[in-house]
Amino acid sequence: MKLVVSVDGGSRGNPGPAAIGVVLAEPGGAILDQVAEAIGVCTNNVAEYRALLRGLQRARALGGTEIEIVNDSELVARQLTGKYKVKHPAMKPLYLEAMAALGTFERWKIRTVPRALNARADALVNAALDAALDAA
Repeated sequence: MKLVVSVDGGSRGNPGPAAIGVVLAEPGGAILDQVAEAIGVCTNNVAEYRALLRGLQRARALGGTEIEIVNDSELVARQLTGKYKVKHPAMKPLYLEAMAALGTFERWKIRTVPRALNARADALVNAALDAALDAA
């Protein structure tokens, strides 16, 4: 089964309070699942990877075999495709975990889009951050 996995991670401050947003959909656009979750304090890039990892986990749980990842982080996309090296020590374990998870799918590709075209995942990030900060 092919799934479109839209992911976003963000923090308020860098590092700062962070959250992830994940939307899993059929290629035609029907939404199957979504996640909005505060993840503590981390950098934007770590949050992007954590969103990707959660999206891959949910895609596997839904029975996905082929995935198209949609995100707004060129850094993550270029690291996953080998165009950029992963230099930051905190990012290497996340990268390795993501590559291992991607290897469990028959096919995968990643597409970077402007934030406006990843609006639903971005809104989930902001909703989770707002809820976490309101509760604090």
